Amino acid sequence: MIDFRSDTVTKPTEAMRKASYEAEVGDDVYGEDPTVNKLEDKAADTLGKEAALFVTSGTQGNQIAVLTHCQPGNEIILEENAHIFLYEGAAISAFAGVQPRTIAGEKGAMNPGDIKAAIRAEDVHFPETGLICLENTHNKAGGAVLSLEYMKEIYSIAQSSQVPVHLDGARLFNAAAASGVPVSEFAAYTDTVQICLSKGLGAPVGSIIAGSREFIEQARKWRKRLGGGLRQAGIVAAPGLVALEEMTERLVEDHEHAKLLAERLANIEGMTIENEVETNIVLVNIKGTNANVETFLDSMKSAGILAGSFGPYTIRFVTHYGVTKKDIETATEKIQKLVQS
Repeated sequence: MIDFRSDTVTKPTEAMRKASYEAEVGDDVYGEDPTVNKLEDKAADTLGKEAALFVTSGTQGNQIAVLTHCQPGNEIILEENAHIFLYEGAAISAFAGVQPRTIAGEKGAMNPGDIKAAIRAEDVHFPETGLICLENTHNKAGGAVLSLEYMKEIYSIAQSSQVPVHLDGARLFNAAAASGVPVSEFAAYTDTVQICLSKGLGAPVGSIIAGSREFIEQARKWRKRLGGGLRQAGIVAAPGLVALEEMTERLVEDHEHAKLLAERLANIEGMTIENEVETNIVLVNIKGTNANVETFLDSMKSAGILAGSFGPYTIRFVTHYGVTKKDIETATEKIQKLVQS
């Protein structure tokens, strides 16, 4: 199978498997796992933050951030198609007791004026605005990059109202690879940031939350409350270190592959590319083929190609470490035949 469903399907590299096997371990709940400690220090330094916390997933990292920043009854501002809003099981409400204030964005970016207007005034009828959440790159917007200038503007608005900013940076290293801006510069315009060590970086499990030392100490307690306190976690943290040390620069290759994929799919009659391909996600509209998305996906699967449904006429393709240039050529040739059949 040529698997374009997501960059979450990447397999760990040989170096990651070796690192996991050889990892020095201890009880991380006691703060005694040297590999976890090394990973957290490396991540904090890379992101330009005082401290970092290893968590099991991006969703857990985002939820811990919301729980630590907010009080029950707060409201958080986020883009209407944000991952935290659409794909995390309403956890911000179920766990943190906060309500979302969604704002329609363009390519994943909320209008700064709309954000400013959405921050609540002091009034007994209103919830307090507890947090502004950004997502970079923006998944639902097709891997769109929020520019450094945009993030700086939003952070300035937030600071003027004393509202913290959390960045869902699950694919922040993709934003860095596409823009040439280090992740630390993006993170500078946030109070906290979450990054995934899996996805494009290829680690089998785990994410990082980074922020101030005081924030991370509070977040550590929330991680424990959510059942995220692990014991000899160095076995899963070691591949994360390899991800940060060896896998960030190669993301450019995924972006080149995505552009090639988009170019070849756009040349197939009835298919159009919906997004500007900036990183590793390609959104393809198949309405012109007169095919149903689910039926077309089944046909692709029978031909040895996996992708994901992203709307009534949209299929999402994601390039990653497990997809080669040859895979793209083979897959698009097969898709061409499916459309013509």
